[in-house]
Amino acid sequence: MTRTNRVPIGGTLPHVAGVRVGHSHRRSAGWQTGTTVVFVPGGAVAAVDVRGGGPGTRETDALDPRNVVDRIHAVCLTGGSAYGLSAADGVMTFLEARGLGVRVGAASNEVVPVVPTAVIFDLGRGGQFNNRPDASFGARAAAAARPHRIRRGSVGAGTGAVAGGLQGGVGMASLPIDLGGRSITVSALAVVNSIGSVIDPITGLPWLPTAGLRRPSRADRHALAAVVALPPPSLNTTIGVVCTDAEITRAEAGRMAMSAHDGLARAVRPAHLMMDGDTIFALSTGNMAFATDEPTEQPRAETSRAALLSRLFAVAADVFGAACTDAVVSASTISARLAYRDLCPSAFARWARPT
Repeated sequence: MTRTNRVPIGGTLPHVAGVRVGHSHRRSAGWQTGTTVVFVPGGAVAAVDVRGGGPGTRETDALDPRNVVDRIHAVCLTGGSAYGLSAADGVMTFLEARGLGVRVGAASNEVVPVVPTAVIFDLGRGGQFNNRPDASFGARAAAAARPHRIRRGSVGAGTGAVAGGLQGGVGMASLPIDLGGRSITVSALAVVNSIGSVIDPITGLPWLPTAGLRRPSRADRHALAAVVALPPPSLNTTIGVVCTDAEITRAEAGRMAMSAHDGLARAVRPAHLMMDGDTIFALSTGNMAFATDEPTEQPRAETSRAALLSRLFAVAADVFGAACTDAVVSASTISARLAYRDLCPSAFARWARPT
């Protein structure tokens, strides 16, 4: 049985021009953790929406549209729980060296970089509780950021992730749409480390239908059921970024982050629990202005700004949900937690991810 998806898994966050992604991780000698940095050299309008009951975040208040920070240049996603927030220090150093941040003086280096950060709980997953990301992880991930050939799966911030008993990871997806006569791109990156599952234990397929995957064999479904039936860790979260090149305001970016949580909840079941730290950042490079009816005219319902934004936000939900699915489908077994592709190889007989 083959299922299709309105938003095929494929593409990367940097399908929005001007966005780069870098990873840094360790997976040996008691380590299984890492950091992922989304770097926007030209800056981006940013917002955040936090839905989980146990978030670990930094600089999220700075993104409130009532506050002074207008644009940021990087987002840090990392393992290490609250300890891992120090990874952002390395990203700050990276940005400072390039004169990127809130300018506070006349000299080129007189800036204060604002690096919004969110963490997942992966402490002890590699065997040593005190092995977690520090500033060096953030600096390396930022330095490694690039616009193409981005790795996904059990890398970066997803290295120590567990999703519904399976190995979690980093996933990405993107989709071009027509918005007011302009070609707009919406993309997403998700780090899935959830108590909820991305996989339907009955069918053995993702909750969100994925192009090319087929229903696993009976033997593979039995193997999967045995793993997902085990009680998963109780400290979990899904974090990520949804991005567009559409020119939107900070308040509108906040609405886009809110909509992306709908995609999270479709892909990961259950989500937004008390011990989750589910957090999604929204970024807009603002490179593409889209046309709407002039305010002096009688606007047509389908071309009003509200209508076009609603379409943008609906796609943001679809793309973020696809990125969550991609994170688990692309993951590989690292240690004790088996990956979906290793438990259900028969599901991948015809699967090929579009680039």
